[in-house]
Parts: sequence; structure tokens; C-alpha cells
Amino acid sequence: MYELAILARGGVLLTVWALAAGWSRGRLAGCLRRDRWQGICRGAWAVPGKEVDWRVRATALQFLRPELVCSHGTAARLHRIELLGGPVAPTSPDFPTSPTSPDFLTSPDFLDFLDFTAPASSRSTHDTRNRIRVHATASLTAGDRSVRRGLRVTTPARTVGDLIRSCGSREEAVVAADSALAWRAVGGVRREALVRYEELAAELAAPRSGGPRARAWLPLTEAASGSPAESVARLRMRDAALFPESQPPLRTAEGGRTLRPDFLFREAGLAVEVEGYAFHGTRRAHERDVARFDALQSCPEVRRVLRFTAREVFTAPDRMTRTIRTALTSLAT
Repeated sequence: MYELAILARGGVLLTVWALAAGWSRGRLAGCLRRDRWQGICRGAWAVPGKEVDWRVRATALQFLRPELVCSHGTAARLHRIELLGGPVAPTSPDFPTSPTSPDFLTSPDFLDFLDFTAPASSRSTHDTRNRIRVHATASLTAGDRSVRRGLRVTTPARTVGDLIRSCGSREEAVVAADSALAWRAVGGVRREALVRYEELAAELAAPRSGGPRARAWLPLTEAASGSPAESVARLRMRDAALFPESQPPLRTAEGGRTLRPDFLFREAGLAVEVEGYAFHGTRRAHERDVARFDALQSCPEVRRVLRFTAREVFTAPDRMTRTIRTALTSLAT
């Protein structure tokens, strides 16, 4: 195995590399079978014992086809951009995963398919056998490409632009844009904002399919949004003609701590929190959020705090907005 493994790159071996190194097809096939090399796709193998995850698959496919650039949902994974029901969204009781739910907004095959963009000389394909989608385009320039975690990938601005243009819903589009615009802890990793609003506006100005709808959705984004659930909650409130501030800085009564409620209706003194450890990183982080409830109530601007789970936001938004409106009416009397 060692003799063959030295030809591998990043744990991936291409058949053509072994043949070029002098291996016969028969000897190669016997060695791969005997030492339990793992087939990734036609012409590519993973070293024995290596986990063949989506990154290994993407690496192998880029070795085989150098023109492929990770894009759309796969680029979102690499940049740590959150998507509704997508590749970096954690699984938990707080996240809707039933495709029968009217609020299940994206296809679960985000978790399985790899997305690539290729030059227009290539052919757009939806390969269910190898679980890849190739988006052929004439508009991918050198400035639209970068390298992330060892893979060729579209830049954050191009990635978000592609996602918004191809999204099936307003919620999917805004969640992706909000995530890229914000400082976030995603998958346990704290990262800076990936793009500026002006960069997204420039990206969406290009005359491409889906552009007009994407440009209409862009003003709905909010860089202060802290999670996908907050983005969706804000959109649902907007639909109900409720327009709170997002993540405003407030000082506790003692003046020694700054808190940022998810939403604040300042005139009424109503703070709204969207709770759920799935979007706050860990269960421990969720417990810390619950513990700050009393501190938030001590802020001079806050008269009342409402808390909703992420599940309520996704599955019962009308109930959430009715509760908020009732509280605003009560505080106004």
C-alpha cells in the first residue's frame, strides 16, 4: 500500500497518476482491491481508512476536472455561510427537518450534492449518480474565484450572489445574505463578516438570470442578524407590519454590561429573543442566553421580554407575531 500511497495527494489517488507512474491496470486493480482503497468516483480513490466526506469528494472531482470551481451550497460550506436546511445548519429539535412542513424551505439534498461552476465550454449537469451539479456559465472571471481550505471556490460575494439568484424563496435568500454580512460563530468557528452590503449590490447588478428578484430581496437583509432563525423571525415580523431594531446595544441598570437583545421595540420597551441552542452554537451557550434573561430585564429601555424558540419561528410564525402585537398593545395602555 505504501508504494501506491505515496502517489496520493491529500489522501486522494487518481487512476491516471498511478498509470503514469508505471503501474499496470491489472496490478493497480489488484492492489486497490487487496488494500481496501475506497472508490470516490470513476477514476479516483481514497486511501484506506480515510473518511470520504464531501471535502474529499470535492477534492477528487477538482483533480479530475481542473475547470470545476466549488460554488453555491458547496461554496457556502467552505466559507461557513449558513443556509436554511443547508450544509452548515446543525441538526437539533429546534430546526424543522420535515419536508411536509410548510416552513421547510430548502431541499435536504444540500447535504449530499456538491455544486460546481464551470466555464461555458462545459455542460450544465445534474449528476444523481455522483451527486454533483455543474453550473456552466460564461460570467465566471478570475476575480470571482479564490482558494478556501485547499479547494477552488467562488468568492463570498459571488457565492452569495449565486445563492440569492437561484434561491426558491425570500427566506433562503435573506438567510444566506445575512450570514455572509455578519460576524458569526458557525460550526463552532468564529469568523468575521465575509462581504459588505455594497459588494453584494455590485455583484447583483450584473444582468444575470434571477437578478431582478435578487435585487428586490437585498434591501431586506440585516448585517446585525445573529442567526438564521433571527433572519426568518425578522421577515415574519415585517410581513405583519412589525419593525423592531435588530441587536441594539443596551446597558444593564448597573451600567457594567452591554447586552444585545435579538429585537427591540424601543418605544414600547419590548425585547424579543429567539432561543435555541442549535443557532447559538452549543447547549451551554443556550444556557448562558437563558441566564441573561434577568439582566436584560434590568435594562432601562426594557419593560418586558418575550422569548420564542427557533421551532416556533419556523413552524408557528403567525402565533409569534400575534403574541408580539398583543404585548405591544398591552404595553401601550
